[in-house]
Amino acid sequence: MRGTRIDQNQWPFPSRQPFEGRYMSLALLSEAHVSDLWIHAATAPTSFDYLRYGPFADKSVLTALVKDLSNRADQPFWAVLDVNGRACGWLSICDVSQEDGAFEIGSIWFAPCLQGTRAAREAIFVLLQYGMDDLGYERLVWRCQTQNEASFKAAVNLGFTHEGTWRNAAVVKGWQRDAAWFSILKSEWPAKRDAFEA
Repeated sequence: MRGTRIDQNQWPFPSRQPFEGRYMSLALLSEAHVSDLWIHAATAPTSFDYLRYGPFADKSVLTALVKDLSNRADQPFWAVLDVNGRACGWLSICDVSQEDGAFEIGSIWFAPCLQGTRAAREAIFVLLQYGMDDLGYERLVWRCQTQNEASFKAAVNLGFTHEGTWRNAAVVKGWQRDAAWFSILKSEWPAKRDAFEA
């Protein structure tokens, strides 16, 4: 069998735009969010254990990182704002393959006060919905270090299917770790979306 015939050969690149939800909003990440983010980042150094950046010696180091992230041409970043408009995390669309109709939601950092909340789930759902419903992508990806139990459980709870593990896939802050891969396919999305909305 050759596979599944797809007539489309190019998908639009995700645009940089804000999103409004019931429990949070997504704004394009910028240096204007640093003061809010620093309040959380400074008191939660272990929340960066599985990221290639952080924790930060001082606010200027976080400012430099946010400046870098917000200016990546091939990776749009959003700040997650609570109902009072305060930034309490960020996430991005990365590894976009316009020829294959696939992208990853990654480089996620949520402050402890955001983790496991409806706002956190909605932030991810908004980008899933954008990718599937608005842009018509075929595959959305979640990748995490297998040792990051919270992220692994989040992927499962969000409805992603675990596809497998790349052993010794990365060295992060001196630790060699495995990478777990997850996906949601276009054919699966309607049922996943209904479950999210419910």
